[in-house]
Amino acid sequence: QAQLVESGGGLVQAGGSLTLSCAASGNIFSRNAMGWYRQAPGKQRELVASITSGGATNYAHSVKGRFTISRDNAKNTVYLQMNSLKPEDTAVYYCNRNPASPWGYWGQGTQVTVSS
Repeated sequence: QAQLVESGGGLVQAGGSLTLSCAASGNIFSRNAMGWYRQAPGKQRELVASITSGGATNYAHSVKGRFTISRDNAKNTVYLQMNSLKPEDTAVYYCNRNPASPWGYWGQGTQVTVSS
């Protein structure tokens, strides 16, 4: 059964840091590239970081140099370390396979709010 549980969000001041975690069921995580996505109010969901099963990473231009994605294959868990946060990073953050269908299964996400 598919399951994605995101955690670690919260309220932080601009310039601060947060680390998000995503526990995925094996049928989603195993051998798949994974990604962190975000959706801000009134905007479409966007991919901000991705990681292959072998650990190769890629980042959206807006977060490059500030965010780091990693995975623990033994724990079926993906992480997103977010540093130097900006108000425009405010969004609900989701993890899922990369690529992931917008009409497929998604977890509840975790809210990140960055105050100026």
